[in-house]
Amino acid sequence: MRPIDALVRSLSEARVVTDPDVIDSYARDRTFLEPGRPLAVVLAASRDDVVATLRWASEHRVPVVPRGAGTGLAGGAVAGDGAVVLSMARMTAIRELSPADEIAVAEPGVITADLDRAAREHGLMYAPDPSSYEISTIGGNLATNAGGLRCVKYGVTRDSVLGLEVVLADGRVLDTGRRTVKGVTGYDLTGLFVGSEGTLGVITAATLRLRPAPAGPPATFAAEFGSLRDAGAAVSAIIAAGCAPSLMELLDRATLEAIDGWRGIGLEPGTQAMLIGQSDAGDGQEAARRMERICADNGASFVAVSTGPGETEELVGLRRLAYPATERLGACLVEDVCVPRSALPAMITAIEAAAARHGVRICTVAHAGDGNLHPVFVFEHGAAEPPPEVWAAADEVFTRALELGGTLTGEHGVGLLKQRWLALESGPVAAEVQRGIKAVFDPLGLLNPGKAIQQLSDVQSLPSRDL
Repeated sequence: MRPIDALVRSLSEARVVTDPDVIDSYARDRTFLEPGRPLAVVLAASRDDVVATLRWASEHRVPVVPRGAGTGLAGGAVAGDGAVVLSMARMTAIRELSPADEIAVAEPGVITADLDRAAREHGLMYAPDPSSYEISTIGGNLATNAGGLRCVKYGVTRDSVLGLEVVLADGRVLDTGRRTVKGVTGYDLTGLFVGSEGTLGVITAATLRLRPAPAGPPATFAAEFGSLRDAGAAVSAIIAAGCAPSLMELLDRATLEAIDGWRGIGLEPGTQAMLIGQSDAGDGQEAARRMERICADNGASFVAVSTGPGETEELVGLRRLAYPATERLGACLVEDVCVPRSALPAMITAIEAAAARHGVRICTVAHAGDGNLHPVFVFEHGAAEPPPEVWAAADEVFTRALELGGTLTGEHGVGLLKQRWLALESGPVAAEVQRGIKAVFDPLGLLNPGKAIQQLSDVQSLPSRDL
């Protein structure tokens, strides 16, 4: 009997997919990376399905690639040859929503925006809101420690996670964390799993912190600048002035052109950058006016404050169009560097210089209030991978981010795409410690192999700057 037959018998044919065409649709994420040929897909509908799958995989030494909605941009859910893809998309229950304790217990397949909507029925909100919040899942957000538009005020996903239910590689169930806001019993296992990209265990439920929803609609401003450096300086000035924005997003000229070519936003010839900011505080309108004045003082050619929810939705919607608009231009290498906020203008300048030096189109958007930039390197549709000049430009961008005291990834995760630069940031001691942690939780190396961490000896050589 084939090993897969034992899994089918344990879970039923409805849960285990072996049709090659269907498997292929589950083996990819939103990167250009080509997957291998997985053995099967498990459509988990409960924790018991996950337990049975991992027990089987451990017994038969089969790699398992956990998967959410497949919206990842770093190759974290790309499946390899002979693996079983473990899809969590059918685990969609909000097991509990407690207004009194301001918590929710959600399964990994819950859509991020759906949890926020459920919380708002009780006057609460789920703060993390990645740009893909209408299609990305809680499980995927947990796996990558996703950020989002509101993280300048409310933090990233980890800041809203109190506890987890995790199935370990051998099928044991581990409960981490707590239901309380405070708790320091033992090591922070919850924080360890958040951002681990499914390499340490499979999350089957999360206890999440909710927050009071703002009493009224947020006030939003949009400012246009003649240079990215001026826009970056305005961001620094807004933060230094203590305006406490709940959203601060930056779009460069190339991104605005992509959106204008798709939706016709009336982009002015001299506009090189747009800054979209928001305040959801009680005095939000006054805070937005204050940020408007700071933008004008820092060279904005045009600034406007929204007059109602409709205009606010339109402006924030413009930011959420950035990536799909850029995708229309070609295949995309979507990167995610983060630098100290004071270094934002220098990082923006470095991205522009790399684009010009290597003749590469780079469309940059940023969670500017966090110093988190997303340079998107655009290349020809249908190419197997980015051409040498794209890798060379990316190398410059990553190297400069580290020189400025930043990091290679703020919220997308390492996945497969960041492996070639990983050693530059982590160093040998950190790499050794992380490998040791991996060995404790997954001694057979079956969970999402090759993702998030890697043996230093396996890290690819950096692309040459002369390419």
